Amino acid sequence: MTVIEPVHPAKPRPGDLVAVLSPSSGLPALFPLPYELGLRRLREDFGLRTVEYPTTRRMGATPAERAADLHAAFTDPEVKAVIASIGGDDQITVLPHLDRELLRAHPKPFFGYSDNTNLLLFLRDLGMVTYHGGSVMVELGRPGKLHPATADSLRAALFTSGPYELTAASASRDVDSPWDDPRTFDSEPETEPVDGWTWHGGDRVVEGPGWGGNLEILSQLLMAGRVGPSDSHAGRVLFLETSEDMPRAEEVYRVLRSMGERGLLRQFPALLMGRAKSWSFENPLDPSGRAGFRQRQREAVLRALREYAPDTTAVFDVDLGHTDPQLVVPVGGNIRVDGPARRIVVTY
Repeated sequence: MTVIEPVHPAKPRPGDLVAVLSPSSGLPALFPLPYELGLRRLREDFGLRTVEYPTTRRMGATPAERAADLHAAFTDPEVKAVIASIGGDDQITVLPHLDRELLRAHPKPFFGYSDNTNLLLFLRDLGMVTYHGGSVMVELGRPGKLHPATADSLRAALFTSGPYELTAASASRDVDSPWDDPRTFDSEPETEPVDGWTWHGGDRVVEGPGWGGNLEILSQLLMAGRVGPSDSHAGRVLFLETSEDMPRAEEVYRVLRSMGERGLLRQFPALLMGRAKSWSFENPLDPSGRAGFRQRQREAVLRALREYAPDTTAVFDVDLGHTDPQLVVPVGGNIRVDGPARRIVVTY
């Protein structure tokens, strides 16, 4: 497999047109309140014009139909970036319908996370730096107001090129409110104090292109044979996070163990592990239960690293993925993990 070094597609500017797509689930059709709020903030707070496509607000669109929307957005010369409305669970079925050469010929910044890990890595393999974070319904559609840290990171990733230092949050929100209740959007969600990052093996500086995403989706890509040879990832900085599905610590360990058995895990000299999502409507843990859940996940990751990648530097509870606030992480863009200085700097 030939490894293509990615380039940063040209960034939009205020006043430009951006495409809003649903390459995974058409949840804007079911929950218009956070979706419309997110669109309004794109227009009013970020100064961007937005365009939608046939499947953006449609549940049950076929993989071929969603792929057609992606082709249309990427080939439209007026569209300067593509942003996912939200994630889902079947985007892996869209990938076979994508025209690799067409997309390669029309590189654009793509923003999304969760199930959009599929597209982030697909486009990265075509030679584009992509951006893990910033969905319309969740981050932009946050009740009350955009989180300042989220807004700052997303604005930098959207409009600028160059280094951006990630900073640890002092408070975070894990408990969600129902999107079908208008009262949810009357006030800002409650947060709770959190500890900063936890470092493991942080006695050196590691620098390399970012690679990773949602752990559950990565496991599907690995099973489908859609992740390149292990040695093609050598020197990259791995970043991982888990979703509101809240996989048990044992499941997290097993995925990492499989990556270790494949010889993949030890290719990464550094790992950024997102703060685990530890509450869902199906599993509404209390504060003590949430803390225990996150601790068990940290221990599972450390166990896998001890067994398969003992020299890897790891940073836990980074605000990436299913977190609030959320920091955008580049896929293919440089990440500098400075253990002695306890700093993480990404290149947007």
